[in-house]
Amino acid sequence: MNEPDWLTSRNHASPQKTALIISGDQWTYAELDQMVNSVCAQLIEVGVESGEFVGVLMPNCLEYVCLIHALARLGVVLVPLNMRLTERELAWQVAHVGCKLVLVDSIHAKKLTTCEQVIINPEWLHTHDSFTIHNSQFTIHNYQAIVFTSGTSGNPKGVPLTFNNHFHSAMSSAYRLGVLPDDVWLSCLPLYHVGGLAVIWRSCLYGTAVNLHPRFILEEVNQALDTLPITLISLVPTMLYRLLETRKSWPASLRLILLGGAAATKDLIERTNKLPRTWNSEQSVHNSQFIIHNSQFPLVTTTYGLTEASSQVATMLPADVARKPGSVGKPLLFTSVDIVDENGRSLPPNEYGEIVVTGPTVMSGYFDKDQRLKIEDSHSSPQSSIFNPSTSSGQVLQSSFHTGDIGYLDDDGDLWIVQRRSDLIVSGGENVYPAEVEAVLKSHPAVAGVCVVGLPDAEWGQVVAAMVQLEPGASLTEAELLEFSREQLARYKQPRRVKFGTALPLTSSGKIARQVVAAQLAARPPRF
Repeated sequence: MNEPDWLTSRNHASPQKTALIISGDQWTYAELDQMVNSVCAQLIEVGVESGEFVGVLMPNCLEYVCLIHALARLGVVLVPLNMRLTERELAWQVAHVGCKLVLVDSIHAKKLTTCEQVIINPEWLHTHDSFTIHNSQFTIHNYQAIVFTSGTSGNPKGVPLTFNNHFHSAMSSAYRLGVLPDDVWLSCLPLYHVGGLAVIWRSCLYGTAVNLHPRFILEEVNQALDTLPITLISLVPTMLYRLLETRKSWPASLRLILLGGAAATKDLIERTNKLPRTWNSEQSVHNSQFIIHNSQFPLVTTTYGLTEASSQVATMLPADVARKPGSVGKPLLFTSVDIVDENGRSLPPNEYGEIVVTGPTVMSGYFDKDQRLKIEDSHSSPQSSIFNPSTSSGQVLQSSFHTGDIGYLDDDGDLWIVQRRSDLIVSGGENVYPAEVEAVLKSHPAVAGVCVVGLPDAEWGQVVAAMVQLEPGASLTEAELLEFSREQLARYKQPRRVKFGTALPLTSSGKIARQVVAAQLAARPPRF
């Protein structure tokens, strides 16, 4: 049975609450709901129908947020596309999923010459102000989106996420982090990234506001922190590092920095928590008691998440992060984590193994053509088993996912991420964890950042290579850095190729672009 979509329900509950803030503009849930209805009318006019797959290739903006809600309202599966992809890469993803068309802004339309496209513009938001959807196509077990992984080798994989996945992710995150009526979540992660999508859905379900940025622009994020009542912000370590280089304090309204995407060093966490909190004149008076109370506690909340698990898997609260830096804490509500060996057997505490995640936030499996047929059939046959919310015993369906990531659970049940499997280096039959080598090299006072990768080698299988970012004004030679590392790293773990630079290349989500680093390092001859 179809039901009201989440934005419709939120508009009925709190129409005048702020939903979205972009630059100097903001919209209530009532205003957002009406704009979404207008976009629905436009989508129907161009022939979009329930059960179809529609791509979106746009930067973070008001129109994109409206499209996310409008496609959900019409029962259409969103396929968010990465703006940084080439025409060939985009064409493959569109064809793989079978998108009927791609909604795109005028700037990126030239990348889509091989598929049907519709250019959207701000007029879509107000052309049909009186339009109303009378027959909602929304059900919680429909697929909301096919989100592509970054694809560390070969073609990326499509991750089908249902509204049920998002719902359990939002509820478990709220259970761990808490929700306040006047929360404002600053989001600079792209909306084609599961972290960006998660903030949109969570805020709608909670009835709180999103401060949306087109991407991480240091000056604009700092301005928002200093002029808006921001309470939460999602960052990766590189972003946080850049903020720390430019700030002398945090606004007192800020209660959590959700830090994920890569390992956070103890130094980064300590530096963040040491900055004082200062009163922001924009803060509402009724929040003053919370702000005074909040300013006494640490800020950083470390998290481990996956596209395949609708974002967060495990998250550690700030007080525990300060006490146990390096861990990402316990699994969230509804989610369980197991550490297994190569034969799938569970391992005891403090032993390295593969991380297996189980729960209702986990996808049912990577997208393929057979699954596409099941998704399409489900719209004409709501009883389709792929959308059945319960097993025969009445329990909510849960999926398990072997992440390929390496980690362990300590005696307290807290999760530690040792290495992403795709980053593991095997040199001469020995496993080398880049995170371990990076931590040693980064401890040199002249080093601001480092990325360690494995490069193919005929003799050793792989050799260790490092790209090093120096602190401003610092000087360091390869010989000096390797001499520094010898007392802390076995010979097989030491880099055979080193390249110095002023900045490490980043992905659109702010993570270090390991593939770019590997390509640049491959041009340098090995040192033996």
